[in-house]
Amino acid sequence: MEELKQRRQKREGRHRDTWDPFQLNPIGAEKEQKRICFRILQNLVAFIVGLLVLVSGVVSKGSLLVLTTLSSPVSLRNKVDQQFYTLLLMCVLVMPNFLMFLKSMWKCVFKSYVAPNPRTLGIMCGIESLVAVGTAVLVLIVMPKLDILTNLCIPGGICILSSLLQIAFRLQTRNWMIIYPICSLILVLSGYTLLGIDYYVRESTHIPGQIDYCYVYVGIAIFASVLVSLNWWENPFQASTNIQEMLKDLDSFRDSVYMFTSLLRIAVTLAVYFLYFCLIAENPIKWDAYTKASRATVEIGLGLFFLQAFCSAACHWFGVVACKIHAVRFSFALPVTSIGPVTLLLGITLFLTQAGHLVPPLETASQIIITGSDNSTQVISTPFWPFCFKLEDIKDVNTTPVVMLEIAYSICKTSLNNPYEMWPFSLLALEGVCMWLGLIACTYYVWKIKVQRIERTSQLFVRRLYESAFIDLSMLLNTKMKVIRTANKESSSDIEVENCVIYLCATMWHETYDEMLKILTSMFRLDRYRGDPKEEHNDVFDFECHIYVDDAFMMEKDKETGTETKLVNTYVSDLVNVVMEVYRVFTNKEPDEVSIIETPYGGRLVFVMPEGNMLYVHLKDKALIRNKKRWSQIMYLYYLLGWKGYNVKNPQKITRQNNPCRASLISLDSETYLLPSHDNDSKRKHISDDNTYIMALDGDTDFQPGALILLVDRLRMYDNVGAACGRIHPTGMGPMVWYQKFEYAVGHWLQKTAEHVFGSVLCSPGCFSLFRGSALMDDNVLKRYTTKATRASEYVQYDQGEDRWLCTLLLQQGWRVEYNAASDAYTNSPQEFKEFYNQRRRWGPSTLANTLDLLHSGAETVKRNTSISMPYIFYQIFTVASSILGPASVTLMIAGAFQFVFKISGTLSIIIAVIPPVIYMIICFTAKPNFQITIAAILSVIYAFLMTASLFSIIGDMVIQQTFITPTGLFLVSGAVMYMVTALLHPQESTLIIYGLMYFICIPSGYLLLTIYSLVNMHIVSWGTRETNKGKEQKKQVGVVCNRDCKMCCWDVKIQVTQETENLLLQQMQQAVNQNTPATKPDEPLAQSAHEELSRLDTNKPILDLNQMSHKKDQSKEKLNKDNKEKDTDSERSGSSKSCEKKVDHFNDDTDYDDDDDDEDDDFDYDYSNLEPKEVVPESDWVEPVKREFLKKLTYANLKRNLQEQIRYTLRNKNQEDLCEELVLILTDTLNDELRDKVGPEDVLTETQLEELQYALNEAARRIVKSNRIENGALRLERRVKRGIERTLVAPQVEKLSEDETDFWNKLLERYLKPIEDDKAHLEEVTRELKSLRNKAVFLYFIINVLWVVATFFLQAIGGDVLSIEIPKYYPNKTLAPDPMRVEPLSLMFLLSFAILLIVQFLAMLYHRVYTLIHVVSYRGTEKSYKEKDEEDEDDGFVLGNDIQSSLVITSDDL
Repeated sequence: MEELKQRRQKREGRHRDTWDPFQLNPIGAEKEQKRICFRILQNLVAFIVGLLVLVSGVVSKGSLLVLTTLSSPVSLRNKVDQQFYTLLLMCVLVMPNFLMFLKSMWKCVFKSYVAPNPRTLGIMCGIESLVAVGTAVLVLIVMPKLDILTNLCIPGGICILSSLLQIAFRLQTRNWMIIYPICSLILVLSGYTLLGIDYYVRESTHIPGQIDYCYVYVGIAIFASVLVSLNWWENPFQASTNIQEMLKDLDSFRDSVYMFTSLLRIAVTLAVYFLYFCLIAENPIKWDAYTKASRATVEIGLGLFFLQAFCSAACHWFGVVACKIHAVRFSFALPVTSIGPVTLLLGITLFLTQAGHLVPPLETASQIIITGSDNSTQVISTPFWPFCFKLEDIKDVNTTPVVMLEIAYSICKTSLNNPYEMWPFSLLALEGVCMWLGLIACTYYVWKIKVQRIERTSQLFVRRLYESAFIDLSMLLNTKMKVIRTANKESSSDIEVENCVIYLCATMWHETYDEMLKILTSMFRLDRYRGDPKEEHNDVFDFECHIYVDDAFMMEKDKETGTETKLVNTYVSDLVNVVMEVYRVFTNKEPDEVSIIETPYGGRLVFVMPEGNMLYVHLKDKALIRNKKRWSQIMYLYYLLGWKGYNVKNPQKITRQNNPCRASLISLDSETYLLPSHDNDSKRKHISDDNTYIMALDGDTDFQPGALILLVDRLRMYDNVGAACGRIHPTGMGPMVWYQKFEYAVGHWLQKTAEHVFGSVLCSPGCFSLFRGSALMDDNVLKRYTTKATRASEYVQYDQGEDRWLCTLLLQQGWRVEYNAASDAYTNSPQEFKEFYNQRRRWGPSTLANTLDLLHSGAETVKRNTSISMPYIFYQIFTVASSILGPASVTLMIAGAFQFVFKISGTLSIIIAVIPPVIYMIICFTAKPNFQITIAAILSVIYAFLMTASLFSIIGDMVIQQTFITPTGLFLVSGAVMYMVTALLHPQESTLIIYGLMYFICIPSGYLLLTIYSLVNMHIVSWGTRETNKGKEQKKQVGVVCNRDCKMCCWDVKIQVTQETENLLLQQMQQAVNQNTPATKPDEPLAQSAHEELSRLDTNKPILDLNQMSHKKDQSKEKLNKDNKEKDTDSERSGSSKSCEKKVDHFNDDTDYDDDDDDEDDDFDYDYSNLEPKEVVPESDWVEPVKREFLKKLTYANLKRNLQEQIRYTLRNKNQEDLCEELVLILTDTLNDELRDKVGPEDVLTETQLEELQYALNEAARRIVKSNRIENGALRLERRVKRGIERTLVAPQVEKLSEDETDFWNKLLERYLKPIEDDKAHLEEVTRELKSLRNKAVFLYFIINVLWVVATFFLQAIGGDVLSIEIPKYYPNKTLAPDPMRVEPLSLMFLLSFAILLIVQFLAMLYHRVYTLIHVVSYRGTEKSYKEKDEEDEDDGFVLGNDIQSSLVITSDDL
């Protein structure tokens, strides 16, 4: 309701100014807000992950403690059981190393192998050997000798080395923080001291169950803990500046090092195990004892082993997830540090609740007297001793829980079982507290760690290996000291996010008004999300928008003179109207700054979007430059990456005598250089090509800013990612769109995720893909992309699927292409059957050609590209083979449908199913494409009815057979279940499963008829979609006022009124009304008077021509603001197409370079005579109509609204709301007083009227500012207001392209983009080659599919009893049916292979879903979080680009 009120208020405000207050408000134009559901989801996911970390860690630690207790030589188990439990304890230590070996070997074999440095490998092997010895000795030898509570506490000392190194390297950000590692060291040493005292008290008080030489084992435990602490030596060294070169080398071949060291650790662990238990232990290993273990022992041991191994890996993985979703404190640090105390509390709780079931309470006196062997008496005064005394009596009772019994018996070996006093138990408790607090003090930095939005695991943790025996300590000590690293300038660049520049490039080809509305709304939405380029943004990016319009011009022929005039066509007119409409929706005013530039390729329109970001519209003339999408891409890639990149890296040196605009200069090494034309260009100076991104878009793409940022995160995260694409959603209405919705969903849910997980995505669609600049600039990518197709295969691969070919080039050069499922984009899909078939006619052959090209160079690509392995190549070979066999498979499926529905034999059904495809193939070879599509549509409807009948027949057959365990039933049920589960795992897209039925019944059309149509028409290389004659029709109707076709009975009357007819009629009416008025000549229409008035407004100059104002300064009471003195100073510079005044406006630059305490009078003179007159830019014929469209902003109604919104925007951050509203009211009244009764609401103001209006508004603004008596910044505020008034009154500028850029475009056109003019002979030769290629492809497809069908046919003809596989058939009641199921070997093989493919894709989808959820949750936590800066509080200087990479600063001295 509140939204309705706001819209009504805005509409009423517009209605007061004009009779046409109605406007379009595209969906998504409203301001973005964080949705509550995502906040709840983020908190819920953080809570669940934290809980899983805690639970898995507690289970891992508890199961390890139980295993050590069961393997203890002083436990109540027999020697056979102890030996078996010890073996499983050794396997627990080996498991993480085995998993690390498998992962490293996979990366070395299938990714990339870098031979390690022998010296570094030797050092790593030595350290890992010591760690393995310490871990094996501590866990296998020492811990079984100690009690369970001591085993819980003693591992806390393994943080001792980390504390020592932190103290030695002084890694703390503040000096006082060194107290943390010092306290940690003191607490650990205190814990070891208390441990020794505790065992001394136990020995002296003769607590039962103590081992011999316990002091020796305590000392060994301390020494082993020190060896284990070597495991995380890298963390302090990486945080310091020591041995950085060695660590950098280690990162380059870490996989190969881990492959060797993991095997070494396994070998050392086995060596310690066999050496001790075969040669040193009192009870050596008996090899036949493993077979004598009882079933209960095996079940308990294996259960504990698998539980410990799984929970250790789960705890580590969930800990990584917690860090990546920005829940480090709540979901990682807190749960991990709580694992030890929670395990203790859980054990005590279980002990207290289960102790009564083990030993019933004794009904004895509080004191017990026992007599020893030497007739000595001992009085037992502790209540715990009688409980422990009875445990040995129940060890052989079958009903006794083994685990609880051993836990209780181990606790009885502590000071709780002291026959005299229980207070010595406090020593053990203090030891545990000291160890726990020491660990927290050593890893204090974990609580303050700051994680980027999307972070690699290698940037979160030092080692990939976790220690299953010490899962909590290993995770804390393994966490990188990131906060500490920020103190080091050398490593700060690894922490901060580098700035990047994104060029949004949309290609347009005959888009409709609504489609243009989508892309422009998305761009303006991104402008609002980013905000002012001067402001800091949490996403750290800047962007420009570029739209490239193909076929933008038309030729109008004058009937009288026969001359042709070049004008923009209706598509460009629609685009201009859309830009103005969207601008009006977002700001409630017209565009402030518009430039019209004639270029060698056609023309360019430049807009400044509301927040100050730039929008460029490039109008391509097909007579001057090649049209179509690939050439538009080459055009903007060379312009943005080549020309702009060169321009900003090589600034043009100029002399001071030229006196250029001050805002364009930069002083560097005592030389003066010219800044590039716009803010992004200057920032590009300090941004590498790796951080320059190209966002490829279609002219109808609709996306949210978050979708773009998610793709940027992927490229920022991995340096080898050359491109990333999002989830494309087709939009539209009708059955064809429904089919495509499910087709796109399945393709993204399963196929693209499988490609992303197992290798690399093969195609990043051009409608919504982000490319890395350095990847596109790589060898054999952009240069080869400019290749002109000359052979038949090149026409298919290069021009029919340019997006896939570009990705193929990237993959062959070693770049990775990724897919982000959370980055949603919406684009129009073909709604007509014909348009859909023509689109897929291009895509099908191109997809096959590029995939075969990649497979052909598979061996070379595997060597270059670490993301592509030979298994992935085999996977793609299998998918290609499946697609080639698609027509035969669908034909056999149709045969099965005939067999099910009509109950005919298998051989006859195959013959019937083959006839329609063969006939359709003959039609495709002989008939025209339109007739082929008509026949395909008819056959598609027939097949749809047949598939529907087949579906219900299969369901009926399962009911009759009383089971779904048949080949067809299993295929249908399992497929339906899998797709439903997949849809449920995509909650926002789960409703698309409804279109699955449409997809099912259209399978014959999509995989049989469409394949035939695509192959047979491969020689047709036209685009096939968006073909229209709109431009031609518009050319014919220029000047036509009315065009109607009237049908009356049998008469068809065509009425057409031209402009000349209307003018002649108006002249006659004028003469009839006013006899004294001379008649206007026929060739001078009355409408020309309005045109002459507009033409008097010289838009080649600013609104106030300073040369003219010099003649009027005697009449003026005061001069304009000092800022207006510089706006006509024009300096020609490289890459610049605007005046310096326009550069400042492009920055929305409100920065004041003068002192606010300036006491000079506001009235000052300026010598206008020094200014050179501005060059008059000659205008082409197409410029005037476009300029006239933008001049509508200078009408009375629009000026009023624009002025109000401009003042509010100018003072939006100045905390001057009252002054702002006063200015709006007074200036609006001033405008009304100046223009009321002088001009109409829709009349455009003349130059004189604009001059007088600006003078009056400036006077009113000056009076208001002075009357408010602002203490600080009055002059600055006045200048801001005047600049806002000037922006409101500025007319569209017709500008000239710089000589350097003109030269660039001429050379680019000549070298790569000159229109293709092939002679007739060449075209005929290409047509013959294309038909020959078509024939070869069709023959290959035909032979392979025919062989498959013939093989199946003969298997059917021979008989199922001879060559069939019998499968037992079961009814739902699990009874065996008398007749088994018989399946042909080929059919079974095909079903099994297809099922395996689906299962593999399904598993990949599950993996991808988890990491997509992690990315989305981490993004929502930082979405649109930026701080708007008040220029009044800024320093005198500002930094261009990334402050990390460069310290280049522009100060007031330079300006």
